[in-house]
Amino acid sequence: AATAAVVADERAQRRRAAAPAGGEKSAGKAGSTAAKGPGGTLKLEADPTEIAYDTAELSSKPGKVTIDFTNPATLEHDVAIETEDGEEIAKSDLIGKGETSVSANLAPGTYTFFCTVPGHREAGMEGTLVVK
Repeated sequence: AATAAVVADERAQRRRAAAPAGGEKSAGKAGSTAAKGPGGTLKLEADPTEIAYDTAELSSKPGKVTIDFTNPATLEHDVAIETEDGEEIAKSDLIGKGETSVSANLAPGTYTFFCTVPGHREAGMEGTLVVK
């Protein structure tokens, strides 16, 4: 229980630390030239028994891109989106046995989606999101 509290506290600290910079940078990227287009809604699901997503590749048109994420497992997962240079630009809620979503205004390019739970990305819980 103490370990879970420490992990939850660390996550909260990271969110607080990342929120101001991420929000400001995201607002700048969502300018009139960066993310014009229809966007899209994509589906992503966590594996019910493994530390994995059901796909390692997603694609969308530029604009507001939403990933609807379903986690059938009790083990908590989330979905974050980062740029090619490693800047996290959006992150869903951390959920176990449920559904959530994450949205970002994305310009054409290649992004990475991944689970932010420590060790999950390293275990292979990441993929490529191509926007074109």
